[in-house]
Amino acid sequence: MMLVGFLGCYGAIQESQCLLGTFFFFLVILFACEVAAALWGFMNKDTVSKELINFYDAAYIKAMDVSDTSSKDSASKVLNVFHNALDCCGKGNDTLLFQNVAASLCSENTRNKPEKDKSCHLKLISLFSDKLYLIGLAALAVAVIMVFEMIFTMVLCCGIRNSPGVY
Repeated sequence: MMLVGFLGCYGAIQESQCLLGTFFFFLVILFACEVAAALWGFMNKDTVSKELINFYDAAYIKAMDVSDTSSKDSASKVLNVFHNALDCCGKGNDTLLFQNVAASLCSENTRNKPEKDKSCHLKLISLFSDKLYLIGLAALAVAVIMVFEMIFTMVLCCGIRNSPGVY
């Protein structure tokens, strides 16, 4: 992204059609990748949520490990990110071991919630089913901005081509 931005800025400063054309080419490629990723994500939203649940469960298992290892610390940090971002705590049907270590992994207000309100599995599923429109709106906003970038790049490129050269 930094290289693409550099090509656009430097091409505009130098009034270089070649750099602006390269910038436009990269914008088209990025736009196509964004559209493809959005379509894939929409078509596979259930798969994505299941993979996130599997990732959460793997971190959960490592964090519950009785041995004190660096992977346990890393897994605990991953669980903290999930718990803080989704305002949840645990899988929903937590073991006695998790309930004992929940004090170090979950915030106080999350631990005191009813069982159905603190399940990270349910929160992850609802993130991709209920809040999918927010993700789509963000992607649409980025796509509109990219279309305007492409339009302005071509206008600038044509303006450079049609301007009289200074010799």
